[in-house]
Amino acid sequence: MELRHIPDSQARTPSVPRPRDRRPARLALPVGLSAALGYDAVGTSREHGERIMRCLPRVGCVFADDERWWWIVPSGSHIGVTWPAGTRYAVGARVAEPSWTRTRPNPRPGGPRLIHGPDGDSPYTPPIPLYFLICRLVGSPPLWSLGSAN
Repeated sequence: MELRHIPDSQARTPSVPRPRDRRPARLALPVGLSAALGYDAVGTSREHGERIMRCLPRVGCVFADDERWWWIVPSGSHIGVTWPAGTRYAVGARVAEPSWTRTRPNPRPGGPRLIHGPDGDSPYTPPIPLYFLICRLVGSPPLWSLGSAN
């Protein structure tokens, strides 16, 4: 007698949880805004964020969570400059959820939320005025490197 396996049509494969994507989530721009230059994000403290919002003549998309405000800037705005201590630069606007580091009483699902949209159709905050203003607020001299002449 030969044994044969006959699949059970009612059998179910136990659901195996997929490993969570460990990459930080990307801040999603509002529909209709063009980010042809790509985009990164610069994170500041909430206190500095409020002052920056009042001081800059033009502000693009700004996201916020309980601790940090995130300013959308063109991709590569970190090249050649040293953002001051306390500032976070997120390439690709991939922002880590800080809740894994400690217990938060009421974590907000989805991470930072949009708190300011641009007046026009560009999501960007101009990075050079943002950089100089952050340096001034934290009391750090601006530092940058000159590009090569090649």
